[in-house]
Amino acid sequence: MTERVAGVRLAPYTTLGLGGPARAFVAAGSAEEIVELVAEADRSGEPVLVLGGGSNLVVADEGFDGLVVRVASRGIEIDGDRVTAQAGEDWDALVALATAEGWSGVECLSGIPGLVGSTPIQNVGAYGQDVSQTVTGVRVYDRGTGEVRDLVAGECGFAYRHSAFKEEPGRYVVLAVTYELAGDTMSGPIAYRELAARLGVALGGRVPLARAREAVLELRRGKGMVLDGADPDTRSAGSFFTNPVLTARQAAELELRVPGFPRWDMPGGALKVPAAWLIENAGFPKGYRRGPARISTKHTLAMTNPELSATTADLLDLAREVRDGVWEKFGVTLVNEPVMVGAQL
Repeated sequence: MTERVAGVRLAPYTTLGLGGPARAFVAAGSAEEIVELVAEADRSGEPVLVLGGGSNLVVADEGFDGLVVRVASRGIEIDGDRVTAQAGEDWDALVALATAEGWSGVECLSGIPGLVGSTPIQNVGAYGQDVSQTVTGVRVYDRGTGEVRDLVAGECGFAYRHSAFKEEPGRYVVLAVTYELAGDTMSGPIAYRELAARLGVALGGRVPLARAREAVLELRRGKGMVLDGADPDTRSAGSFFTNPVLTARQAAELELRVPGFPRWDMPGGALKVPAAWLIENAGFPKGYRRGPARISTKHTLAMTNPELSATTADLLDLAREVRDGVWEKFGVTLVNEPVMVGAQL
C-alpha cells in the first residue's frame, strides 16, 4: 500500500488553489486500494476525504484533520456500446476518446475538469446534456454496509445537479462508472440554444461529434471554464451556484418583483432561473472583486482566486456577499454547487 504523508497542503490539488494541510495524505492507484484505505480508516474512526480532481471542492484554510485519499485509479473497459471507466480517469480525456471513436452521448460535456468518479455524484451536465442520460451503472464502496456494490442508474437518484450520492454525502465512494454510448459519429440532438447558435443549427439538429466538441470547448474557453494555467479566470471551482429551481408559488412571487424574468420551464410547473442573471442584476458584474477574490471576468457564476493570493475565507466572504445580495434583491436563495470541506457558506 502507498505510504501516507503528513501535512500535505491541499491547495495544489484543487482548481481554486485553496486549502490547508491534510493530517495524512495518500494516493490510491486502484479500486481495491481505495476500498482498503477507506475501510481501515472507518474501522479506526479516522475522518476520510476522498479527493478526485479537486475541481468542485472548497477546502478550509485549516485543511482537513484526517486522511485524504486521492483517487488515482486507471483503466477503461469497452463492451459493445458500454464503456466502464475507473474513477481516477480524467473526464475530458474520456470525452475526447468517445468523440474520436464515434461514441455519441457525452460530446456536450467536453472541457469539464475533474475525474470520472465525480460525474455521477454531481450529475455533471452542460449544454443540454448530463451524465444521467448515459450512466447505466456505478460501482461503489458502501461505507454504511462495508460492501462493494453495483448500482443501476435507477438507484442513483439523478436530478438536476443532484444524485443519491449527494443525498447521503460520504456514504458512497465511487470506484467506477459505466456509460452506454451510441455508436454514432453524429452528436445527439442539440438541446441548448447557445450551442445551437454557435453551430448554426436549429434546436434538435445534429452535427459531427468533433464539431460539437470543439464548439463546446470554444464556448467554455470564452467563459474561463477550461483549465488554463495562463488564464486566471480558470482558478475557480466552475459554477459556484446552481440555477435556482422555483416552485410555481415562488415563481409567482418573483414575477411580482421582476415581470418577465428569464426562465426555463421544468416538470410539475416549476421554473429554473439563471443564477448568472440574478447575480448580475443584483449588482455583481463580471470582475466584481472583494479583496483578493473576485467574480470571473468572463462568467458571473465563477468565484475565482486569480492571483493565487486569496484564502478560502476571502472567497467565501465574496460568495456570501453575492448570495445575500441576490436574496435581498429577488428573494431567491442561491445554493452553492461545490462541496465544502471544513468550510461553510
